This record gives sequence, C-alpha cells and structure tokens, in this order.
Amino acid sequence: IMHCTVIYSVCFLSDLCRSNKSPWVCLTCSSVHCGRYVNGHAKKHYEDAQIPITNHKKTEKQEKVQHTVCMDCSSYSTYCYRCDDFVVNDTKLGLVQKVREHLQNLENSAFTSDRHRKRKLLENSSLNSKLLKVNGSTTALCATGLRNLGNTCFMNAILQSLSNIQQFCCYFKELPAVELRNGKTAGRRTYHTRSQGDNNVSLVEEFRKTLCALWQGNQTAFSPESLFYVVWKIMPNFRGYQQQDAHEFMRYLLDHLHLELQGGFNGVSRSVILQENSNLSASNKCCINGASTVVTAIFGGILQNEVNCLICGTESRKFDPFLDLSLDIPSQFRNKRTKNQESGPMCTLRDCLRSFTDLEELDETELYMCHKCKKKQKSTKKFWIQKLPKVLCLHLKRFHWTAYLRNKVDTYVEFPLRGLDMKCYLLEPENSGPESCLYDLVAVVVHHGSGVGSGHYTAYAAHEGRWFHFNDSTVTLTDEETVGKAKAYILFYVERPAKPAAEKL
Repeated sequence: IMHCTVIYSVCFLSDLCRSNKSPWVCLTCSSVHCGRYVNGHAKKHYEDAQIPITNHKKTEKQEKVQHTVCMDCSSYSTYCYRCDDFVVNDTKLGLVQKVREHLQNLENSAFTSDRHRKRKLLENSSLNSKLLKVNGSTTALCATGLRNLGNTCFMNAILQSLSNIQQFCCYFKELPAVELRNGKTAGRRTYHTRSQGDNNVSLVEEFRKTLCALWQGNQTAFSPESLFYVVWKIMPNFRGYQQQDAHEFMRYLLDHLHLELQGGFNGVSRSVILQENSNLSASNKCCINGASTVVTAIFGGILQNEVNCLICGTESRKFDPFLDLSLDIPSQFRNKRTKNQESGPMCTLRDCLRSFTDLEELDETELYMCHKCKKKQKSTKKFWIQKLPKVLCLHLKRFHWTAYLRNKVDTYVEFPLRGLDMKCYLLEPENSGPESCLYDLVAVVVHHGSGVGSGHYTAYAAHEGRWFHFNDSTVTLTDEETVGKAKAYILFYVERPAKPAAEKL
C-alpha cells in the first residue's frame, strides 16, 4: 500500500501551502502536506482520497487496503487517519523503517549544511526578538513557550508552573537520560506512538526532556508532542484533543511520575537518586502508595481528619497524605467577580483555608459509622494540617455540578504573593518555628472562560525574581500587580527558607 521509493524536498514544504511547519508525508503517494494544526492539508488529502470509492460498493479487500498512513517528517511517527491513531507496526518488507532511514539520510546529506545555516539565522533572529529592557539594560528573555497541540493549554499551563519550582525541576533535569532503544535503532531519533507497549515509553524521561528544553533560551516555543504521546498511552482519560481540567491533569501527572520513580525504568530504580540528594532529607519525605519519591518529598503533606459522633462523643482520628489541597470558595463570596468590585466583602485565600479547616457538621448523605453506637450517626468533621509540604499546592474549586451541568464559580479570590502564613492551620503550631510556616508564591494557573470543557488555560510564574505570563507558545514579562489581579485556579507556594542563625542574631 505504499511506494518503496519516496522522493521529497529536503525542506519538506507542503505541496499546497508551501508551509514547512509540521510536514507529513503520505506513504501512499509520497506527497507532503502540513499537519492539522497548521492548515490541515494532510487531513484534507486523506479525505479527498476517500471520495472516489464512495460511489460504488467496496469489496472486503478494498476495505482492508484503504488505510491512508502518513509520517511526521520531524519525529518519524506514523499515523493512520482512518483509524485515527498512531501506528507502530511495519509492512512485511519493512518499508516504513526504510522511509525513516531515507529521511535520516536526507538530514545527513550535503543539503544539511544549508539547512543548518538557515536554522542558525532563524535562531539568531528569534533570539533578538526575545530581548527585553530591564532597568535600562538589554537582557535575554530565556523563557520558552509550549506549542498548543490542539486544546493542550491545560497541559502547557501545568508544565510551565512545575518548571518554575526549582527544586522539583532541577531533580528531573539532573536525571541521566534513559535510552529507550537499542540494536539497529540505537542513536536514531526517538519517536513515540500510542500503539507502543508500556515498556517502550517513559513519562519521567519525556518530562525530563521537556523541562530541559523550557529554559535553554534557544527557541521561542517547544513542541511537547513526545510527552503528549506518552500521556495518551498511560493516561487514557486525556486521549484526544478536547479541553481537559488542568487540576485533574496535574494530579494524574504527579501520581504517574511518583509510580514510575518508585519502580524505576529498565530495572534501574531512580529512588536511589532521591536518597543521595542531600537537599531532600528523610524528615521531608511523605510516603504515598509506597516508598517516597521526589514528588512526595516536594509536594507531600499530611492531614489529620478528626470526626466526632454527636450522639456518644466518640472521636475518630485519621492521618491522610496529600499532594494538594482543594479549597471551596465560600458561598457568600460567589457574586464577587472582580478585585475592584465594591459590593460586599472580598473573598481572600484565608477565607478559603478557614472554610477548609473549620468545624463542619456532616449532612445526611455523609453520616459517620460510629463503632461505639454501631450505626451511622450525625457527626462533625475537622481538618488539621499535621505536616506542611515544601511546596504547597492550593486548588480553588471553581467548577461545581448543578442538576444538569457543571458551572464555574468566577469569584475573584485575593491571594498573597509573599508571606502566606500557614501556622494557624497546623495541628501542633507550637512545634514550628516562626518562619517555617511562611510561603511565597511561585506560580498561578488561570482558567479563562465559563466552563471546564471549554475556555483557555494560562500560567503566571516567577523565575529569578521576575514574573512571566505563559500563554502556550507566547511568553511575556509581566509584573506583580497583574499577577495579583488574576482569578487563580491553582496556586503554587514555595516554603520560605529559614534564615541562618547568624542572620537571626
């Protein structure tokens, strides 16, 4: 179903629009077209090829051969439009692998030097465009954006936020690279597909590569497609190109990173690296589902859940590990939409934290099974924080279900950029130092729009004393006032380091 000999232009320009962005080559007719996120000519080429066979009855044999397979000229991954899925198997003659080898030979041909020269000119021009004025002097904007692969802003906002949590980011960037291939394919470019087996993909490895690319400063935008393919493979909930919930993605991402780090990859446990890292001592570890990893060492905290039976007074205590806290926005503030709106009091992050930790009487649907009364009884519940994490992630519950749909709470919540004091929410505050409970904001994820299945996600993050706004591939310098006006969805606070003893004196 494909030609063995394929002839391309070295520049891989689309035959229709002459675009060199996201080129895909049809393995049936050898034509090159742009991907669905440029002008969609590759998909249109497939649709046009189906028209002639719709006017007559197709035989069973025709059904089997009408799979239009194309190959990404950059990553060499293959995709079938009819199956709407990535393909990993080859023909009996290994023609797909021959096409890959042909593309690689083109990249190493005499024409490559010309391509490198053009690429260098483009990099220099993009670097010049990333210069900005700070205190009268010119400095480079080293931040890199993330390309939107089709409603993947939810993923981009989370990745940019995590990349600015230095201790977490540095751990992954310092990990040794994992070689996923061997034998004849060793040394060639890695490509991932959803059809590959679980043993051939590593979320940790692709996450590491993405973090390494974000602050190199040598490109305006990075395409996280390899990471997204792995996400599709191991997180089925996020397959497809519909809008997803950023908080849900963050939890899935952290959970799967945690599980993979526990088990290691290719038989090598990466928890050894965690044990060797002196900055992540045993006292900072919080075990969730087994051994501690950098995920639990950075984001892990412990809650005490205290339930009291209102009939007999029996008290039940339970300790629960957490990676983030989901906070309700109190109902009395839900009409306050902007910071400058004068009617009524303004909702603050402290109001949300107080609502989370205040004593609450459980309703009829949440009756407590009292072991002393031996039946379900009315009860009260209260949360205390038994251990604070190094990075406190606070999720504001802006989406709630009504009878038929999920609405968004668009209330503005005021939050501090510095000095969030968590001492009053601790179970034993007297055992904490005066500065050990202070947190400074490092990143904010914002949802723009009215519904969880629509809208757009962006992120604000602090890097080396400056605030940046990350809007997919666009990164702009911003200020604290703009950040403070954002309607936060997820807030990332970093524990303020304790002052040395000499400074305290």
